[in-house]
Amino acid sequence: MHQKKTSPHAAQPRAAPRYRARLPGFIIEEEIGLGDVIKRVTNAVGIKPCGGCERRAAMLNRWLVFSRRAR
Repeated sequence: MHQKKTSPHAAQPRAAPRYRARLPGFIIEEEIGLGDVIKRVTNAVGIKPCGGCERRAAMLNRWLVFSRRAR
């Protein structure tokens, strides 16, 4: 019987971000990942995203999330 080979980069269940940076409430209203922040900035300066950019953004979103400061 053959076993399926899985890549270490295969899609895994979505886990909670490893790090969470809390910012003052007046800065942001919703949680946003580091990858999304970089995506917005590069888009604003005119850099067009590619497939690698999407993978990078997803990885960075899992690594760091900005959220409102707890009250």
